[in-house]
Amino acid sequence: MATRITTFLKNAWAKEPVLVVSFSVWGLAIIMPIISPYTKYASMINQATPYNYPVPVRDNGNMPDVPSHPRTLRAQAWSG
Repeated sequence: MATRITTFLKNAWAKEPVLVVSFSVWGLAIIMPIISPYTKYASMINQATPYNYPVPVRDNGNMPDVPSHPRTLRAQAWSG
């Protein structure tokens, strides 16, 4: 079986080296992320990074429903 694969690859390399190289690169692109240790660390970083970051609101003095600090309670709604 190994000799058949070897002869096939030798034939393919002799006739179409560009195709052999392109399929080799494609195969490595599929296999390398699976066996790469960087995949583990990339997934750990993605899990630790928050998806939404808190954005500070610029207070112009006319925002009764937005607290001035995240720990303060919200202002009461106007019931006029």
